[in-house]
Amino acid sequence: MTDTSTTPAGEYEAQFGDYFALMKPRVMQLVVFTALVGMLAAPVPVHPVIGFASILFVAIGAGASGALNMWWDADIDAIMRRTQGRPIPSGRVQPGEALAIGVALSGMSVVMLGLAANLLAAGMLLFTILFYAVFYSMWLKRATPQNIVIGGAAGAFPPVIGWIIATGSFSVEAWLMFALIFMWTPPHFWALALFMRSDYDDAKVPMLTVTHGRPATRLHILVYTVLLAALAIGTAFTAIGGIFYFALALVLNAAFLLGAYRIWKRNEVIAEGDDYAEERKFFRLSLAYLFLHFGAILGEAALRTFGLGGW
Repeated sequence: MTDTSTTPAGEYEAQFGDYFALMKPRVMQLVVFTALVGMLAAPVPVHPVIGFASILFVAIGAGASGALNMWWDADIDAIMRRTQGRPIPSGRVQPGEALAIGVALSGMSVVMLGLAANLLAAGMLLFTILFYAVFYSMWLKRATPQNIVIGGAAGAFPPVIGWIIATGSFSVEAWLMFALIFMWTPPHFWALALFMRSDYDDAKVPMLTVTHGRPATRLHILVYTVLLAALAIGTAFTAIGGIFYFALALVLNAAFLLGAYRIWKRNEVIAEGDDYAEERKFFRLSLAYLFLHFGAILGEAALRTFGLGGW
């Protein structure tokens, strides 16, 4: 593999993996999974071919918005240690290429989802792409410490789109799944901001750690985790919940609340002393937290097909 650190950008020939990395594959995994859960948890069955094609186009749309985000954020990605290895700041992909890929895939994914599923699902996908690539990336992210709170909506739309693919309409259950991701996003990213230390300061991104300080961020993590736990456990008593979901939610949220409490009780001297061990542990737990909650919703949907599940 060519060493891009010593190869001028103009001489490096981008590989497929470089272009694929533009689409933020890790984020795509979450998008695909939550959209799939939204579709399968809906009370209307979807033909397997239509379902596969629809989720594929949702994934492509998510990748397109990721490419547009990387195009716009190339300047701050070059400053932050966490993102310096991304395709554009590392010189493996040119900004114009990322923009072209993002625009092309956005248009294709929306049109094809409309043809495969329905126009409402396509419209929601278009709105999600614009919300993330324009409203969040181009304005909100650099304008307010509430960037993650409001911008978290972009990552919360996939299960709603999945539900619409199946039903062609909105519902309370779809918005409950939206709310789970929306409330999970702030503590997840604030924990990351705590142990990434100076990255956001250097890039002049107004994360809560930068504008309000680390003690305030720790308190916000605790408050949002309490609200998230109430929402997550309460979801057990809705049409998409059940005994299996309830048992899992109790265990997960007890662990999540304990982690948030420990973060709140710590100060920077203690955190620096153990290299932010509790913050890193909480961040890793947050990744499993969301996947397991949506896995439980999917499990309840599977049980209902056999006349089980629910209450």
